[in-house]
Amino acid sequence: MSQLIAQCNSFFGCITPISPIGDVADPKYGIIAFGNNILKVMIIIAGLYAFINIIVAGYDFLSAGGDSKKLEGAWGKIWQSLIGLALIAGSFVLAAIFGWLIFKDPTAILSPKLYGAP
Repeated sequence: MSQLIAQCNSFFGCITPISPIGDVADPKYGIIAFGNNILKVMIIIAGLYAFINIIVAGYDFLSAGGDSKKLEGAWGKIWQSLIGLALIAGSFVLAAIFGWLIFKDPTAILSPKLYGAP
């Protein structure tokens, strides 16, 4: 441990230096991992939004009371949510197909790897 300018006699405790993050070419770090994590979070948010939208549309459907406009609106919401979920799932299938066709690896697009000098 290296000495800091201020000695460790403080009432609040000592400040210790953080450990270095690591090599950006390592798959656990860097811009590729950051982009992959952002993509995963966006897909999770889209799935949760579709799930909540289906629940709200189901409630609207049940509380329509025979009103044809409310029933039509609820069915529209349900169909749009299901189409959105199909697009999310279809994007994974297409990425795997294109990864297999181009790179001979289905996970090449979904989990890219950086190769280079260390």
